[in-house]
Amino acid sequence: MAEEVCCLKAQLKEKEKEIAALKKKLAQLEKNHTTVLELHDKVTPITSLTSKPALSNEDIMRYSRQLLLPELGVQGQLNLSKTSVLIVGCGGLGCPLAQYLAAAGIGRLGLLDYDEVELSNLHRQVLHGEENQGQAKALSAAKAVKRLNSTVECIPYHLQLSTENALQLIQQYPYGKPLVSASALRMEGQLTVYNYRGGPCYRCLYPVPPPPETVTNCSDGGVLGVVPGIMGCFQALEVLKIASGQGSSCGQQLVMFDAQDARFRSIKLRPKQPGCAVCGENPSVTQLVDYEAFCGSAATDKCRKLNLLSKDQRITVQDYKSILDNAGPHVLLDVRPLVEVDICHLPFSLNIPLSSLEDRKSEHLQLLQERISELKQQMAGDCRPPVYVICKQGNDSQKAVQVLEKMSGSEVDSIAVKDISGGLMAWVKRIDPTFPQY
Repeated sequence: MAEEVCCLKAQLKEKEKEIAALKKKLAQLEKNHTTVLELHDKVTPITSLTSKPALSNEDIMRYSRQLLLPELGVQGQLNLSKTSVLIVGCGGLGCPLAQYLAAAGIGRLGLLDYDEVELSNLHRQVLHGEENQGQAKALSAAKAVKRLNSTVECIPYHLQLSTENALQLIQQYPYGKPLVSASALRMEGQLTVYNYRGGPCYRCLYPVPPPPETVTNCSDGGVLGVVPGIMGCFQALEVLKIASGQGSSCGQQLVMFDAQDARFRSIKLRPKQPGCAVCGENPSVTQLVDYEAFCGSAATDKCRKLNLLSKDQRITVQDYKSILDNAGPHVLLDVRPLVEVDICHLPFSLNIPLSSLEDRKSEHLQLLQERISELKQQMAGDCRPPVYVICKQGNDSQKAVQVLEKMSGSEVDSIAVKDISGGLMAWVKRIDPTFPQY
């Protein structure tokens, strides 16, 4: 008899656990259902859909510290729970942005990124860890967000935003809403809110893209990890202010952050333009355009590859290795900035930064002239001394070849100058895998 009672009690406990789990799942489904309906503007506010308290006891405890703020309060928290946000890019900006939006109780987060986690990401992309290397960033970020706040609906998209998928994807989120945009590079950051309360869209302010060779990124220019962290948090702040109903003050402001001096400053931007090709009175852009074709560069943060020279002005790293093996007399000119040369360099190279060549700084040109004169003494006849130019990826070296060709016969004696295609990173892949990558 006693054994039967114990068995029944154990079964009852299991059933109670199942009921509790079902109740929790039902509550979550009801919350998600009302959120999705609200996102598509098909229902009245969430408070009219249920007679239960809008915030559960768990919600009140979780968000208690921000519920105490007069600027937010219960209604502001409810507004957050009814809001969805699409985050494009789960990198240095997207990681802190996603983290703080999820922590604050945003109802729905879309996390979009085409890339996988790499070791060089980890100093700034703080949702990812060493164990996530090779994993899709969108999935890695989604897992981290769910660990932080399991009540947030989190949807990862492992793809690149393009003309083929952008409208279908973005229409799943509040359409015609503000774009909270930020950037970070080196020791600087910027933030603006576009398309907000009648303010300008992105095209209003930047109707024409810059020349692709003038655009840099973190792979080329570097960035201190905390800078995108600060700007991503700033993005989260503006999103939360807008979503909760407080509003943003960055709708017609460009906010600039100088990490070196730890200072923020704002510049007032011009208003919405009636002649804007996208949002003006008579728009000429009525459908999505090919972004990469329009800008002349790839829509990624990977190192870009320029093609400024003809084939006969370039050689491969394999060709250059053959020249070395045959002890062919030449000058190897490394045109990277000194800070990169300090990281790694080929021991027999002469470093003259591209900026010094372009400015025609006499002390650097004298070094090159001296090296060329030494080379001419080693060579017989009237042969032009060969100069091979190298950089990290083969972009600045091409520019340097163009500069040197214009200088030949003037500051620099007549030379035969060629670019080493792909630069030092090609050297790593095809010649010496032990050479440092950065």
